[in-house]
Amino acid sequence: MLIVLLLVAAFAVAALALRAATAPPPVAEREGKPMDGEKVVKTDEEWRAILTPEQYRVTREQGTERACSGAFWDSKDDGVYVCVCCGQPLFDSLKKFDSGTGWPSFTEAVAEDNVSTKTDRSLFVVRTEVLCSRCDAHLGHVFPDGPPPNGLRFCINSAALKHVPRFDK
Repeated sequence: MLIVLLLVAAFAVAALALRAATAPPPVAEREGKPMDGEKVVKTDEEWRAILTPEQYRVTREQGTERACSGAFWDSKDDGVYVCVCCGQPLFDSLKKFDSGTGWPSFTEAVAEDNVSTKTDRSLFVVRTEVLCSRCDAHLGHVFPDGPPPNGLRFCINSAALKHVPRFDK
């Protein structure tokens, strides 16, 4: 019986060692190139090295750009808007509309799982903050005053986005 237990234990240790040896390396060891859906985690210094001061202030410090000051608030260019921090696709220009607020506004994200939300109680008002689900970058806020069919207005900072043109026409 003791021999059987020792063999089982040895097999379990060997299986764990094999699993660890074949697991993908952490993000940092792959030079920041995330696998699909994998969380991107960086230090403040790493974020500052890849973002402009304004991008860092908005995405990492929950800042807001001034109305009508961002690059995309009135853009009509076709394509997809991706996270400036990690490149995850966030919003399609086909879902962009002019909300009259001075910020890029969208009716929905490209995929529900690509954004996350949390309650924001700053500025003495309760709002719903929108974040990139991959890197937790602050994108903006979502409000229930958008157009049909879902009535949502994703009010997003241009500094949190990068536009990728669509060339499949």
